[in-house]
Amino acid sequence: MKQQTTRANYKHFLPLQTRWADNDIYGHVNNVAYYSYFDTIVNEYLIASGALDIHEGAVIGLVVETGCKYFAPLEFPQKLDGALRVARIGNSSVRYELAIFKQGDDAPAAEGHFVHVYVDRETRRPASLPADLRSALEKIVA
Repeated sequence: MKQQTTRANYKHFLPLQTRWADNDIYGHVNNVAYYSYFDTIVNEYLIASGALDIHEGAVIGLVVETGCKYFAPLEFPQKLDGALRVARIGNSSVRYELAIFKQGDDAPAAEGHFVHVYVDRETRRPASLPADLRSALEKIVA
């Protein structure tokens, strides 16, 4: 991610709620919770779009790279908005860019990315993105 973005830079939003277990000893959401939020945002979009069958689909996405920048602390209880866009679609991979906003804020508390490589469920070898998955991804390209 090059620089901090705003809500206007994202295509898909998902309301989130911090959980009691997200806070760490310092009273703010621990860094590992952000990755759980990111995973939730991406998979909710793909499942709701009909592009990912997590139980029976021929291909599955494996995370091969992640990153996150933190700009403002979050804590329990807080309502959040998760934001998603696609930065790059390859033959078998996609780079997602995400942000976590305090509900009502225009600047993100955190921004991150992760890369999925889609593989055959059985062989775990890279597989071309199925047409329905590619179509869903193209709808949220930045």
